[in-house]
Amino acid sequence: MASTYDVAVVGGGPAGLAAAQSAAKAGARVVLFEKDEAIAHSVRTSGVSWIDSMESLGIPGSLYNPIANYRFVSPSNDVMISGSTPRSCVLDVRATYQHLAFLAAEAGATIMVKSNVINIAKENGAVTGVKASTPAGDMEVKCPLVIDASGFSTSVGRKAGLAGEWRRYGVGAEYECYCDHADSLTWTLMVGQQYSEAGYAWVFPLSKNRVRIGVGIGRPESQADPLGKLHAVLEKRLKPLDALGKIQPVELHYGFIPNEGPRQHSVADGLLMVGDSAGQSNPLVLEGIRYAIEFGRLAGEVGARSLAHNASKESLADYEKAWKARVAAKIASALKVQSRWIGLSDGEWDKEIGILRDMSADEFIDFIKADFTAAKMMKLAFHHPKLAARQLFNMVLK
Repeated sequence: MASTYDVAVVGGGPAGLAAAQSAAKAGARVVLFEKDEAIAHSVRTSGVSWIDSMESLGIPGSLYNPIANYRFVSPSNDVMISGSTPRSCVLDVRATYQHLAFLAAEAGATIMVKSNVINIAKENGAVTGVKASTPAGDMEVKCPLVIDASGFSTSVGRKAGLAGEWRRYGVGAEYECYCDHADSLTWTLMVGQQYSEAGYAWVFPLSKNRVRIGVGIGRPESQADPLGKLHAVLEKRLKPLDALGKIQPVELHYGFIPNEGPRQHSVADGLLMVGDSAGQSNPLVLEGIRYAIEFGRLAGEVGARSLAHNASKESLADYEKAWKARVAAKIASALKVQSRWIGLSDGEWDKEIGILRDMSADEFIDFIKADFTAAKMMKLAFHHPKLAARQLFNMVLK
């Protein structure tokens, strides 16, 4: 069957749902294709984000667990940074994504689940539609604009020749678990060889009895299996798991996230990429949901306006200019810090997390969010001249 829309969105994650909502709200006829059986059927992220970002994006507080304290564990060190007010959060990922889906549906977008985009259509070099396998049969959609929100796979961008495979990326495995008791206000990152050869492990609480325990591995620095590493951490009850009491997994999450900075190009004639497809993620803790929603909405707005110009590359250029002006420099600075972290030995990690000990919670949050403004880094270096803050300052700004 053939259908005509103004915009086809590929991918039902936060970027695609946000794009579908804003484009539909602007008056565009929008269809969104999600390959899984349900929105957020398969959770592929640990859901860490920041309360100020969620508030500015209108995400209800009922959809996340607030975090005030930040703990770091290395082979011979243990640091707690305590805050007076929660600034980070752990999202109920499934509920958050479905909240975004309802907003998109309310705005008028058509959402098709278990619908896999298998190819694209092109005319004179421009993307002009998609072909999808849906529960109702194969479907051809003609449209001036396709928004690639397919995540790590960048399926449309690759088919269109705008993007290649990611060379550097993170792969993570995580169990969502019942546990007897956890500090619901504290998330923990664990570093060192026993946790991850090139990455980190984590304990992110959703409540005092529900936590996400996972391991992330950087590629190509390590070819270790994150699930195998996670099982070892659980079996050995490595710190801080030793204090959680009974741990019983109830869900397994597994996913990939790009880790080499923004795509060189995120727009072309008839095509726009957003979220992980475009490389919109923070390399320090490999989180990007806030960027996905923010830039998804921007993509939908600019995309709807571009329809008057047949979604030409020139009419989509404002999207790329805006999002890169907002975060490209911050992501680049975060990559410099991360490149140093990737190769640290256990002894070096013991010293490294000692750097964090004297930071305030606010200083730490600005740093780990990759909020690397010159003013904030100068302030950090001034307050901690005897620690590594000055080194980080020089490394980030030079």
